[in-house]
Amino acid sequence: MLREPYVAGYFYPSQKEPLIRELSQKVDKAGSKARAIAVIAPHAGYMYSGEVAGAVYSSVKIPDRVVLLGPSHRPMAQKFALMREGAWGTPLGEVAIDPELADRILEACKLISDDSDSHQGEHSLEVQLPFLRYINPKVKIVPINITYFAGLPELEEMGHAIASAIRGTPGDVLIVASTDMSHQVKEETAREKDNLAFDRIKALDARGLFETVQREQISMCGFQATTAALVAALDLGAEMADVIAYRTSGDVTGDFDSVVGYAGIRVG
Repeated sequence: MLREPYVAGYFYPSQKEPLIRELSQKVDKAGSKARAIAVIAPHAGYMYSGEVAGAVYSSVKIPDRVVLLGPSHRPMAQKFALMREGAWGTPLGEVAIDPELADRILEACKLISDDSDSHQGEHSLEVQLPFLRYINPKVKIVPINITYFAGLPELEEMGHAIASAIRGTPGDVLIVASTDMSHQVKEETAREKDNLAFDRIKALDARGLFETVQREQISMCGFQATTAALVAALDLGAEMADVIAYRTSGDVTGDFDSVVGYAGIRVG
């Protein structure tokens, strides 16, 4: 099964050469790369968040396998939806799913459903693929959508399961958590609230992140994906997290009365 691009031509160029030109301006292939366990990357249109995504992806080695975790912006029938076989189309070519790693994750966590339909029309994972494939054309993925109704115990269970599956996989595997930060608030509010979330992420405090986002009403759409990624990263030996880049939509539009925040964070 081929999952066709949904937001190509809207969030990023739909043709190969224009997309390569844009990615080449945002990704530094020659710079130094760190081995990372996970990254946190934004998922808005590239004109808004592409510089941040490019910065964090430029800072790490992209291995041949990537587990993608992101929020579903539409209703889903289950808490976690994984697409276990086939490929995702991009203007740069197809990105295959790794069925062996997908099966290990499904076996390790019964909360996750094999459901390709939930990935149709959802952009939070799709926008990561051009960056990943541009840097490593051999990359394979395991895409997992997460509903907004997933609770902390369920996210912890999934995070532990993903780590267990990765430990049983030869070679390096990168976890990518897709999220934007504060939505439609004043610039100063976005930076204040987003820094509260960054403090918990830098402390590798998955529970603290989950609770802080809810208590402070931070409109971070992928906080559940980030929570699960931190749980998995800690199991896999993570010792630090660095904010590589941060900006808001106001840096592009000049409107600082209602912004969306974008962060690129490396966990290793």
